[in-house]
Amino acid sequence: MKRSTRPPRYDRPPSSRPSKGGGGGGGGNPLSSFNYATAALLAAVFVLGIGVGLSLSLSSSNNAVNVASREVIDRRAPNPDICQQFGASAIVSDMRVFITLNPFSVYVSQPKMTPGCVLRRNNWSILETRNLVNREQVKDCKNRMNTFGFTGTLDGGATNISCIYQNDAAGNLFLNPPGSAEINSPRESENF
Repeated sequence: MKRSTRPPRYDRPPSSRPSKGGGGGGGGNPLSSFNYATAALLAAVFVLGIGVGLSLSLSSSNNAVNVASREVIDRRAPNPDICQQFGASAIVSDMRVFITLNPFSVYVSQPKMTPGCVLRRNNWSILETRNLVNREQVKDCKNRMNTFGFTGTLDGGATNISCIYQNDAAGNLFLNPPGSAEINSPRESENF
């Protein structure tokens, strides 16, 4: 009997066999495993994220702690109807500054933020008719080219009126950031 000299034949394991048609597990296209369900899930998460972000940003403007909009400041101003018609609403910061000379040092108290109003120069009669300022105070404030600002309601007893000066020395860096073109705002809205 003659023995066969051929080596024995071993089958390859199933994982190393080439697949027919190119799809599936081993050597196929990697993008074929990305199906429409995964794309739909990612799109839904994206849309949900945008919706949540928008709702959070819109709801934060109604928060009493957040006063980042002009409308919130206008509503909080004392006598908002008078302030809008005859002046502009403002945020008033009351603080004290202590300066020592030996050694030289500057100390600032914690500022107290209150809503206020700045009147235009031609509307001071509102304060005069309510006997909140006298002719001497008006004359003194007018001579220095200043205007009046107040906190507290004009009808109540807690009104605090000050002759204030419009300081344009530093400019408005919100309107004209350094390195950008200058934005010209209407002059009548700036002069009070």
